[in-house]
Amino acid sequence: MSTLFSKSSPLSRDLKVTDEEFVQLRNFIYEQSGIFIAENRKYLVENRLSTRIKALNLKSFGEYYYYLRFDKDRKNELTKLFEVITTNETSFYRNPPQLKVFQEVVLTNTLAELRKKGQRRLRIWSAGCSTGEEPYTLAMILHEVLKTEILTWDIKITANDLSEAVLAAARRGLYSDYALRTTPKEIVAKYFIKKENVYEVDPKLKRLITFAPINLSDRVALKRNERSHIIFCRNVIIYFDDEMKRQVIESFYDNLLPGGCMLIGHSESLHNISRTFKPEHHAGTIVYRRQA
Repeated sequence: MSTLFSKSSPLSRDLKVTDEEFVQLRNFIYEQSGIFIAENRKYLVENRLSTRIKALNLKSFGEYYYYLRFDKDRKNELTKLFEVITTNETSFYRNPPQLKVFQEVVLTNTLAELRKKGQRRLRIWSAGCSTGEEPYTLAMILHEVLKTEILTWDIKITANDLSEAVLAAARRGLYSDYALRTTPKEIVAKYFIKKENVYEVDPKLKRLITFAPINLSDRVALKRNERSHIIFCRNVIIYFDDEMKRQVIESFYDNLLPGGCMLIGHSESLHNISRTFKPEHHAGTIVYRRQA
């Protein structure tokens, strides 16, 4: 659920990016992450990257581009770049109608099918997990559905994001009231421990989740991910161009086990991107299924 440039920064406007510098940086960001920045978002590149240029005591966007390409510390700076160009507006239990379909249809049916086969191994992939609200929400729903039976299951939620900083926050599992603004009160009482001004997720949720960095433009890295029964990738692919969308969606299709399901953001669509999935229409969401 990482999003690109969704908030403005209170930075001074004295550092300007030229058209040539913008194209250089835009192409570099695209090569490294698959994130495509349109011309009409040039001013946001200017705003966001100014802070890094000043922190490094550089004088221009051109110097910053060469730093990213050739400096001995470029790998560390690339991590900083990813943190700056992505923002992470999210919350627990975001988009309740979709989560209702996930709980009552997708998850319930998947568990029933696995039980029929005598299997108790479930794999879920949260791609673009941001600061952890999505995978922790999925873990709560799993506990709500399975109750004490969850102890007899082998469950793993793989949660990935581009930014190491948001993954570190996700692993800590400490959240403000704002992150819980869309969470039912009974769920907060059941799965969070109040500590002064923050809420800590119950350790039993953490045990279901493995947080790790991933770059969705890296096909090799995606192939290394364990195959999944269910994939969540919400509010991520809208920031890719069509070619990158096709590449990522193809990788998700390959990752899904036969009959597996994918859920994407409510403002996203696979129209003109992929015809390999079978769309299933439900109230409030579309579930994309890989044919068995």
